[in-house]
Amino acid sequence: MPGIVVGVDGSPNSERALDWAMKQAVAVQAPLTVIAVHEVPKSYWGHIPVVGPADAGLLDSLRQAAEEMTERAASQLGDAAPATVTVRALNGFVVEELVNASHDADLVVVGARGGSGFGRLLGGSVSSEVIQHSICPVVIVPHER
Repeated sequence: MPGIVVGVDGSPNSERALDWAMKQAVAVQAPLTVIAVHEVPKSYWGHIPVVGPADAGLLDSLRQAAEEMTERAASQLGDAAPATVTVRALNGFVVEELVNASHDADLVVVGARGGSGFGRLLGGSVSSEVIQHSICPVVIVPHER
């Protein structure tokens, strides 16, 4: 997924990150990928995601919320639009999914802190981990002053 990747969790800070990423994607005419991760438990033995039947409904709700959030951000741009916009909702581990996305991305964007909305996607420790392990540059959009 070349272009700009932004992590969202429904918090006001992730909305600010999405707004910034959307404007940047327009400015450089880059594709934008919006990633929302439903954090699931980690298997003790294999350190792999443990996904159960109930997670399917939660993932659908997460995808819908991320799509609505993305549509709101796009509507604020008027006639301007990124080259393409893709919304992905995944079961897994937030840091791992954002770092994996950084392998092909030109830029990863996260909010300074999360903790509300649909999970704790962009908490301070998550952004720190993404910075340390990302393959591409990372932008951390600060909280509103």
